[in-house]
Amino acid sequence: MEYVRDYAMYASVFGMFSFIWFGWAQESPRPSWRLYIGIASGIALLVCLMGVYLSVTNWEAPSVLMEASAFRDYLISFYAEFVLAGAGAFVLIRSKRKAYIAPWIAFIVGIHFISMKYVFDDPSLWILAALMVAVSIVAVFVSPKLQVANSAITGIGAGTVLFGYALLGLIRFMAV
Repeated sequence: MEYVRDYAMYASVFGMFSFIWFGWAQESPRPSWRLYIGIASGIALLVCLMGVYLSVTNWEAPSVLMEASAFRDYLISFYAEFVLAGAGAFVLIRSKRKAYIAPWIAFIVGIHFISMKYVFDDPSLWILAALMVAVSIVAVFVSPKLQVANSAITGIGAGTVLFGYALLGLIRFMAV
């Protein structure tokens, strides 16, 4: 069964988080990057809003989250991700390593998509998981070489990956 509303929500949710990650990337990038990051953020917001519109206008369409067990599993994964990300950020702040918060959050978000594959029965979410984890690791090594904050590389990488999945949601929506 095709879950058309879920594809619209992919566009909405991934577009929103792409917008957020591009926003975080603006913490301390190279000054010449700011305009491009801002433009990417604005485009991600537009894709998010398109996804919101498509979700609302197709609200009665089937969704995997209509199944009680899928919705429960989604909530468990979401809250576990939230708690782990917050606890790790707290530890990083307390240990005076707050520069690693953005990569940590991206890492946890990536791991979270492993379980989302089972909730949405969408193997492409494993690819998303791998890409988000890769972004979190690469950012820690690339940021010092480019002399920018970890959040700049993490935000650009995560924002780009999530934007790609927002567009994939729109493409899947249109194909159904």
